[in-house]
Amino acid sequence: MSQSTALHGLEALDAFEDDLIAQYRAHPVLTDTPRLSDSVFKDLLLQRRFLSLAFTPAYDLAIDLIDDKEGLRIARVILREEYPDGSGNTRSHREDMIEDMLQLGISRAELAASRPTAATLEAVNATFALIADAGGRPDSDLRLLTILRFWGEILVSTEYAQLWHRMGPLLTRDGENRSHFYYPHLVHDAKAHPLASVSLLATSHADRLARRLHALLTAAEPGAAAAAFRAEEQRSLDIKLRFYDQFGAGS
Repeated sequence: MSQSTALHGLEALDAFEDDLIAQYRAHPVLTDTPRLSDSVFKDLLLQRRFLSLAFTPAYDLAIDLIDDKEGLRIARVILREEYPDGSGNTRSHREDMIEDMLQLGISRAELAASRPTAATLEAVNATFALIADAGGRPDSDLRLLTILRFWGEILVSTEYAQLWHRMGPLLTRDGENRSHFYYPHLVHDAKAHPLASVSLLATSHADRLARRLHALLTAAEPGAAAAAFRAEEQRSLDIKLRFYDQFGAGS
């Protein structure tokens, strides 16, 4: 496969991916978050917390199944960043999320009383099933890294960017951004560069994974690799969309 052919193929995958991102951004719940009622927005954050709690076991499951050494190393580094201090003196990312939720007006009693809905449990279980299925395919490394990058990073950044329209005014005081979780993840999970031209100096989680995906996509048979990439991204998006469907369009 020539370099120009490989580049054209990656550009087509970028266009496909960007269309899926636009579809996600256009979900009725995400497209106009400032108009959600306070109770629905609070319920959304409480349910979204359970997806965040599933992030680390999802990464662990993928790590169990990844054979590619460089992809495995990148996934391990990202997972370890969720717990930045082995001494226990620094909050984990999950604790940072709770700090943001408290600032947004959710009480500890409401956190304690919250339980995942059937739709939320379906989203979590479907994610684990997606990863397990990908791990059993002949092209498992490509599929697993695609899922981690799109489900775990790009779509997370996309939804937090939409939710930030509602959160931003509440988490910014005296001109200072007080977010410990949502805004930092909005930034460091994002797709900052296209797959076709991802930089070796890229620092976002999505782009670190993209560097390895770029190599896997260009080394494999182009038609089969592109089909696998598209399939896993579409399945990842479908899981996320069904999660947000539970909150309704006009709540």
